[in-house]
Amino acid sequence: MSISQIKEHIKQPLFRIIAGLAEEMGLEAFIVGGYVRDLILDRPSKDLDIVVSANGIGFATALSEKLEGTHVNLFKRFGTAQFMYGDLDIEVVGARKESYRSNSRNPEVSEGSLEEDRARRDFTINALSISLNNSDFGSVIDPFNGLDHLEEGLLVTPLEPEKTYSDDPLRMMRAVRFAAQLGFRIEDKSYEALSTQKERIKIVSQERITEELNKIIASKKPSLGFKILFNTGILHIIFPKMIELYGVEKRNGVSHKDNFYHTLQVLDNTADRSKDLWLRWSAILHDIAKPDTKRFDKVHGWTFHGHEDRGARMVPKIFKQLKLPLDSKMKFVQKMVKLHLRPIALSGEHVSDSGVRRLIVDAGDDLNSLMTLCESDITSKNESKVHRYLQNFQRVRDKCEEVEEKDKLRNWEPPIGGAEIMNIFDLEPGRIVGELKAQIRESILDGEVENNLEDSMAFLLKIAEKRGLKPKKKV
Repeated sequence: MSISQIKEHIKQPLFRIIAGLAEEMGLEAFIVGGYVRDLILDRPSKDLDIVVSANGIGFATALSEKLEGTHVNLFKRFGTAQFMYGDLDIEVVGARKESYRSNSRNPEVSEGSLEEDRARRDFTINALSISLNNSDFGSVIDPFNGLDHLEEGLLVTPLEPEKTYSDDPLRMMRAVRFAAQLGFRIEDKSYEALSTQKERIKIVSQERITEELNKIIASKKPSLGFKILFNTGILHIIFPKMIELYGVEKRNGVSHKDNFYHTLQVLDNTADRSKDLWLRWSAILHDIAKPDTKRFDKVHGWTFHGHEDRGARMVPKIFKQLKLPLDSKMKFVQKMVKLHLRPIALSGEHVSDSGVRRLIVDAGDDLNSLMTLCESDITSKNESKVHRYLQNFQRVRDKCEEVEEKDKLRNWEPPIGGAEIMNIFDLEPGRIVGELKAQIRESILDGEVENNLEDSMAFLLKIAEKRGLKPKKKV
């Protein structure tokens, strides 16, 4: 968006109201930070940051009342206040300066000038502001050449990068995030400072690190961010388990692929197919247990037997360490990791009904996500090989639709459950009940027994009789 277009944009009532209130209260007011950056880049933004020349909390309270916004959340320690106006998240802060202790990323905040407020910003492109004052309403203030850096696609810190990152180490994650989201290059000195200051990231809370990491993962090409994190050594600190995937080992002239870069390619492939953050996490973790299961066999070469099962068992620990949600999202990722080889096993020339039935039942409503992950897992440089594999996976998809339509197996449970088995044979909960239920399930999935109550009951009575079990009453 051009400067003239920006001036037109802020003529809308919201900004006129903010400007009018600032004049009433005898304050200077400016739009700052990401909203200005995204406006110039023509990117949508739901966050509006306003800086005023005096008490930001008082101004926010008055503004929320005038706009009929939501309750104002106060953060007195930092002199900021926040409220919602429609779907716009408005944050107001008084101009401030900050000083930091070496062992904490939480600053000592005090009132400062507007110039000091701009200088404390993380990058020059975020130090841009738009005046909401009558004297120069709509003017863009650019104290650190942020407009040029936006044009060049360059991330530069307003102050020396070592100081910028050391003062607030989360800015290192933000640098990587902006590089990934915007496709910008980190200026050379700033890039070098990521390496020299990387240890400072240890004082940042895991929640804040993971919040930025998720934004990197949600970007259009996540591998851009991960490669910067890897090359600067930050990833080694914040996600050491992923680093174990890196490297190629060669024995008897046989080597395996670099599973770190393979994972990044799978992640990018998944990002091309889906915006689902948790499916992207599944891509990151699908081979996470390969280093732990790697073996060399003189006949078969390198093997990673059972890495899908072991990887699924590792997911809860990784989620806990990274402060990711320990809920249905984690269980989804576990399922994807555990099942990611199953469609591959079914992708040969002959796709069996029984194998497809098991896949439909085990994947449930997440079958399409699983197939997307499996298709993303094809990373060969041989285009004809990729095309052939994708054709095979399409055959699996088609077969799944055919069997699902015929057998109605999505989220399926056998017609006879454990409680009914106990009631029929007057049994207590135990191993026998589980075994009988499992036999019914497997026989239906194998196509040996029809998926209905009558045939399932006949089969149950038959296998129970072989165990010497008789129903307590006629069934």
